[in-house]
Amino acid sequence: MEIKFSEQALTRANKIIARYPQGKQKSALLPLLHLAQSEFDGWLSQAVMDYVASLLTIKPIEVYEVATFYSMYNMKPVGKCLIEVCQTSSCWLRGSEEIVQHIKEKLNIEVGETTSDGMFTLKTVECLGSCGTAPMLQCGANFYENLTTDKVDELIEKLRTNGESSSYLRSLEVNLES
Repeated sequence: MEIKFSEQALTRANKIIARYPQGKQKSALLPLLHLAQSEFDGWLSQAVMDYVASLLTIKPIEVYEVATFYSMYNMKPVGKCLIEVCQTSSCWLRGSEEIVQHIKEKLNIEVGETTSDGMFTLKTVECLGSCGTAPMLQCGANFYENLTTDKVDELIEKLRTNGESSSYLRSLEVNLES
């Protein structure tokens, strides 16, 4: 199967690349990886990373180095809704461990696992920059703050009922317009 952006995604990719001067296209790598992850089922396979490298005319290893460094890129398939719980100091002090434990029990998965229906993946991450409203989690482009187990239950039910997908694409679209 050939890896290739849809026409719409390729148009977005070209707009992103055009922001940078000739010879500096590598600067578009982070937003292109977000776009690729959104386009290709929420994760970056080797073939997808090779495709991104070809668009930027850089070596594939340059893409692998970046993609594996940041926790915002997934190197294996994830559920439709990726729940990322902050575990840094402020969140930890305000109960993120309890939140993670509750999600694990509610969804019957461990951190890094996906539910059997492919709907949810649980991940712990470092600081998401919302220390004043800890504990918090991120699902796609959305932050959920001042969490309690009841709020987590409501969120999971909302995501399950709406069949909502967690994607960074919405925030990427907004950034493309500016």
